[in-house]
Amino acid sequence: MKLTVVGGGSTYTPELVDGLARLRDTLPVEDLVLMDPAQDRLDLVGGLARRIFARQDHAGRITTTTDLDEAVDGADAVLLQLRVGGQAAREQDETWPLECGCVGQETTGAGGLAKALRTVPVVLDIAERVRRANPRAWIIDFTNPVGIVTRALLQAGHKAVGLCNVAIGLQRKFAALLSLEPSELHLDHVGLNHLTWETAVRLGGPEGEDVLPELLGEHGDTIAADLRLPRPLLDTLGVVPSYYLRYYYAHDEVVGELRTKPSRAAEVAEMERRLLALYADPALDEKPELLAGRGGAFYSEAAADLAAALLGGGGSPCQVVNIHNRGTLPFLPDDAVIEVQAAVGVKGASPLPVRPVDPLYAGLMADVTAYEELALQAALHGGRDRVFRALLSHPLVGQYAYAETLTDRLIAHNREHLAWA
Repeated sequence: MKLTVVGGGSTYTPELVDGLARLRDTLPVEDLVLMDPAQDRLDLVGGLARRIFARQDHAGRITTTTDLDEAVDGADAVLLQLRVGGQAAREQDETWPLECGCVGQETTGAGGLAKALRTVPVVLDIAERVRRANPRAWIIDFTNPVGIVTRALLQAGHKAVGLCNVAIGLQRKFAALLSLEPSELHLDHVGLNHLTWETAVRLGGPEGEDVLPELLGEHGDTIAADLRLPRPLLDTLGVVPSYYLRYYYAHDEVVGELRTKPSRAAEVAEMERRLLALYADPALDEKPELLAGRGGAFYSEAAADLAAALLGGGGSPCQVVNIHNRGTLPFLPDDAVIEVQAAVGVKGASPLPVRPVDPLYAGLMADVTAYEELALQAALHGGRDRVFRALLSHPLVGQYAYAETLTDRLIAHNREHLAWA
């Protein structure tokens, strides 16, 4: 089995490699290819990756390359974890929206749109080359914004599934609070990528007892603190929103905070510098503790589990993924990409039935789905008017004066990545 990671020079890759090594019975990877245009990072990350495999007695071979066609040739699955423009572009995404009083964030709002515009054309080019090399290969997308990128892939007819670590992270947090194993909990997880709610936490499976009221009653303060939302709000909602909902539920508060501290991009850039220095140590043969602060917790487990299910080697039959709606949420178009529990196997992922969604959440989902459709049109076809329409539709922007200013700043900061600008 050959697995290719596009963006393999990421400082996060050792986390993924460690997960693959630990789950080799579920996903027996014989060839792991790390592809990245940055040879210097590949040398450091690839060296540590090989030492991790050796430490855990994994027989698989790890190779590195800057040649995309070589990397995807013969691959059974291709994982996408790239960042067009690097941390420098992320720094911009998190900064210039704040000048207009809007959240600066790399996956939602104006910054998220900027990333989508940079990313979608690049990902579609990669996917087309994967299809030419091996039409049967699966594409697993972890590249943000996952919802828009996955929708672009599916719309173009690619064998793709989107993946996020929010659900698996919450599952493990809830299990720890309840002194249970993660496998004992099933989340009623519903929404769009980075716009999700846990509406039930069930014991054993989709039809199990819902222990969410107990969880909120006994551990509501801990959960609220993790989400940085007030406990009374969780009590009123009776659900657990993802931490990304704070950008919506406490927008002005978040803007105020972001204006008074270094950007997350700056923090990550410094962390990456330190991580790469650690990776250069030939004695290091396990992921360093510092990597835990990099983000993407449990992605390695989720990615391995998803790849195993898609490739027929095992894996959980029910997983939270990003896929076409197909009538699952009747208030959204069939071709919208939603993030829900799905049955996963060699034929792909099919959404499991979802219980009726409260209008409080359905309304916001519908608004953001409309934005994502407009954002994808802007990414595919370009043009200032399309960028403006997408921004005007986003709940975190909304006002025409903001949309006008943000449109001009988005284009100015991203011109080198926008062929039409």
